[in-house]
Amino acid sequence: MAPERPFPTDPIAAVTFPDPYPFYAELVARPLYRDEALGLWVATSAEAVTAVLASDLCRVRPPSEPVPRALVGSPAGEIFRHLVRMNDGPVHDSCRRAVSAMLRKIGETQAAAASRQWAGFLADELPGFHFHLPVYTVASLLGVPPDGLRSAAEWMGDLAPALAPASTPEQVERGQAAARSLLELFRPLYEGDVIVANAIGLLFQAHDATAGLIGNALVALGTHRDVRERVAADPDLLSAVLLEVLRYDPPVQNTRRFVARDGVVAGQQMREGEAVLVVLAAANRDPTANEGPERFDPFRKERRIFTFGAGVHACPGEALALTIARAGVERLLLDGFDLERFAATVTYRPSANVRIPGGLSAGEMPSP
Repeated sequence: MAPERPFPTDPIAAVTFPDPYPFYAELVARPLYRDEALGLWVATSAEAVTAVLASDLCRVRPPSEPVPRALVGSPAGEIFRHLVRMNDGPVHDSCRRAVSAMLRKIGETQAAAASRQWAGFLADELPGFHFHLPVYTVASLLGVPPDGLRSAAEWMGDLAPALAPASTPEQVERGQAAARSLLELFRPLYEGDVIVANAIGLLFQAHDATAGLIGNALVALGTHRDVRERVAADPDLLSAVLLEVLRYDPPVQNTRRFVARDGVVAGQQMREGEAVLVVLAAANRDPTANEGPERFDPFRKERRIFTFGAGVHACPGEALALTIARAGVERLLLDGFDLERFAATVTYRPSANVRIPGGLSAGEMPSP
């Protein structure tokens, strides 16, 4: 008799679990439930996730704490309070216009060329390739000069952990220094605190989410030999593979919403101040949204992807993330990266919401 397959203890532990998806499949049968141990409501099904993300009762931050207490009055807090993804209402609208204006200046051809350029430049930089490539690409597209890109990538590597819910005092301290340096880097390039903060915010989102997309795509190709062989025969198929990775093994596994006033959310009475964990990765695997959700299928029709959110807070950087990820994966494939070995030994960086494989080892590259 085969041993029972271990499950994560909760949806947050699931993010870095070797295979959280059987657990998520069980959660979908409980579309919206209260996890007393976590002190959260948990939304898992496609219907419940959509309802929470669309609810006018739900906010991206607790109304009583728009900036995390540990960041208030600091350089990192100055960035955080202006981020489009961390604001609602009129402030959100203003921030979103700033982000949209920045992204409109970045054409698809320009983004693809920059992604390929920096992928080639960074190809030997393992294990940090999948983190550095998104920052180099986005920072260069936003006007950071070449001699500032390495510093930007290093500072973002310090800032990202400081903004995480479970950051340590040491991480916050390093993040504050990084935030100060990033503000100094971007203030000569853009006018206004909102635009500067959201330029840095684009780097932050690229650093984590695109790194996760690159790493998880490598795992998918290493695990699914048939797909790997088809990509080798037709490299253009990689774009479809990346879309399926966003559904099948997404970098962003969950997000949170906070109830602003008493009312009904997704059919459940909730009280002001309560929090909802929105499990995007479980919604991606809901069979009512994607037939045969356990099957990795780059040719899937009518694919529904919840990874980038929905409604007014849907992430505007999906196309850019896909462009960067494609350039990164293509570069590693061209260099002979050992996909099977990587997939067999992959581990994930500690995180409460983002699923990112750890460093890409030089051991996965062919010997000179």
